[in-house]
Amino acid sequence: MGSILVRWVGWLCVFYFSISVSGELPRFEQSVKADGSLSFLVVGDWGRRGAFNQSQVAFQMGRIGEDLKIDFVVSSGDNFYENGLRRTNDPFFEDSFSKIYTANSLQKQWYSVLGNHDYRGDVEAQLSPMLRLTDRRWLCLRSFIVNTEIVELFFVDTTPFVDKYFLKPKKHHYDWRGVIPRNNYLTKLLKDLESALKSSVATWKIVIGHHAIRSIGHHGDTKELIHQILPILEANNVDFYINGHDHCLQHISSSTSPIQFLTSGGGSKAWRGVIDDDKLTKNETKFYYDGQGFMSVELKLAQANIIFYNVFGQVLHTLTLSNHIRAATDDSFAIARY
Repeated sequence: MGSILVRWVGWLCVFYFSISVSGELPRFEQSVKADGSLSFLVVGDWGRRGAFNQSQVAFQMGRIGEDLKIDFVVSSGDNFYENGLRRTNDPFFEDSFSKIYTANSLQKQWYSVLGNHDYRGDVEAQLSPMLRLTDRRWLCLRSFIVNTEIVELFFVDTTPFVDKYFLKPKKHHYDWRGVIPRNNYLTKLLKDLESALKSSVATWKIVIGHHAIRSIGHHGDTKELIHQILPILEANNVDFYINGHDHCLQHISSSTSPIQFLTSGGGSKAWRGVIDDDKLTKNETKFYYDGQGFMSVELKLAQANIIFYNVFGQVLHTLTLSNHIRAATDDSFAIARY
């Protein structure tokens, strides 16, 4: 048994190494349902050993996940608070992930990106395939692609784009192994992302990162992403940009492209009470909820259905998008402020 385990771990490490050093973004294949549809949940900013209602959000995710028969879960970053993981065998991984998301419907693949709080720990530990020995669901890389028959999801490592983490880190230490020299890292990532989006023939294109491009919450817009990533998304017909970082739920449309900006960062600590009132009344803001919750995505060939839920599993806002006319119709246009 020991030799089998060693061989399996060795193969897994070689596999991860090979995809990480290739000239393109690592790519994973995800099956769809028999009818060609796909459904998944999105949660961000969660890992707190169940505290700040993380366990309650997880319970509702399990219930909704069962109803929707989800195919996988997406984590939009800040997976472990306050300072990521310390090592691959850090008990915080099980205490904040394996022991919290226990519902049968959540025993699917989790595709995760890093957030700024994850970069404050041992990044290599969180990226390590060895974590799959503890929980087979876990898959976290800096940037990668998940391909299905109807959608491609492009996961982007957004933390290295943000200047203040380098110029004004305050008391925090960031693990920049694998990122320095920064300019080289960002240039290559942008080139790989643009190339992948241009070559994609998927019916739907979804880009996922931790930091918001558009937000009226505590952190607001991320100017570095507006300048460097947004033009690439607009030029390549991206349908959704999904993020965490702001501990809220929100939907903002674009006046210059069909992109819908969706925030799902309410996995645990929320209720910051900070909002940009000047932007609240603009037409682009379709929904804002300063509280805990998560989001579901259901995709078919011609239609996407997005639903935001609060910590009680109640529907707060829905969005239906037609792939043919690229027009959004909101079934629950609301700004929820509590």
